[in-house]
Amino acid sequence: MDIFEKIAKHMGPIGQHHKWSHGYFSFPKLEGDIAPHMNFRGKEHLVWSLNNYLGLANHPEVRAADEKGAADFGMAYPMGARMMSGNSKYHEQLEQELAAFVGKPDAFLLNYGYQGMVSIIDSLVDRNDVIVYDAESHACIIDGLRLHMGKRFVYKHNDIESARKQLERATKLVEQSGGGILVITEGVFGMSGAQGKLKELVELKKEFNFRLLIDDAHGFGTMGPTGAGTHEEQGCIDGVDVYFGTFAKSMAGIGAFVASTEEMTNFFRYNMRSQTFAKALPMPMVIGLLKRLELLKNNPELRERLWTIATTLQKGLKERGFDLGVTNTMVTPVFLKGELLEATALTMDLRENYGIFCSIVVYPVIPKGLIELRLIPTAVHTLEDVQRTLDAFSEVSDKLKNGYYKENQFAIS
Repeated sequence: MDIFEKIAKHMGPIGQHHKWSHGYFSFPKLEGDIAPHMNFRGKEHLVWSLNNYLGLANHPEVRAADEKGAADFGMAYPMGARMMSGNSKYHEQLEQELAAFVGKPDAFLLNYGYQGMVSIIDSLVDRNDVIVYDAESHACIIDGLRLHMGKRFVYKHNDIESARKQLERATKLVEQSGGGILVITEGVFGMSGAQGKLKELVELKKEFNFRLLIDDAHGFGTMGPTGAGTHEEQGCIDGVDVYFGTFAKSMAGIGAFVASTEEMTNFFRYNMRSQTFAKALPMPMVIGLLKRLELLKNNPELRERLWTIATTLQKGLKERGFDLGVTNTMVTPVFLKGELLEATALTMDLRENYGIFCSIVVYPVIPKGLIELRLIPTAVHTLEDVQRTLDAFSEVSDKLKNGYYKENQFAIS
């Protein structure tokens, strides 16, 4: 069969719906300044779908730093990969400041978070090594695992006894292969809002010989007394061997970093293919990230505001009987019972009649029969935004229970 003909018949679990969902449920366009209130299809909406945790995207000092970086250096500088011709003192300054902030000796900037995690895994292990990982790991971790030519064992999500059993299996294998064991989990799981059990995994080092890599994309800047991350929140900074954080969440930017010992960080500098053969982060982003990190470190009130909004929202939802799963972070999932058509109708009702835009998650990401509405609180939301959302969610929940969305479908115009 011709490859194109084959693909036309199998567009994928999400892509199969593209003809009616594109532009509304998938690839929607939110327009206007990045803020809790933006325009969607010509109407203002209250938005709960932006990873702008600390509200830095439109902070005046950040905008000024971004503009100055672009004016001073242009978008092309530095030209080339870091190792060859794309290094600068500002890239190195940002690395040093990030390392100190997250409690590691050194850090290495990555031009993208997703490809960065894939490349970290690819560079760390060979065919003799075994990877043990959490069942709900992010797609970037899964894609890194796909490149691994050795064995990999998955443990039940946040289940330490399951992790122990997989470590026992891994230990037997590496005793024969002469390899090592890498354990991978997340600091904050972005879909459920649950913290990874970092402290408990670190405790397992007393029983097994392994290194621990965490993806703390959602925890960096939001978790811990200073915002240094989930490893700070759980008091196990030293037990995390390789720390990965992104700029796409609390820093409202693009790119990422990996932090570890000096030796390991230098290993990453010289062995991560996604960085060796790719252009460095553009200077305007680096200059802007230095300002973002400064604000993150020196303005704890931003994090306090985020948590005020998050806790008020979650408390209000729980008081109204909503199921938030196991979240113990700012990520706020709301689980409802319903099928795909009900999910789309409910979401359209929220957007068209209540002016509330939030992400919808359905099968195959979550089990059939469940609907997840995922809310991302930020420091720039208001308590009025929270109250409006609580009232709207109560109304659409009642409609769902009464069968309204089975009988009333909405058409995308």
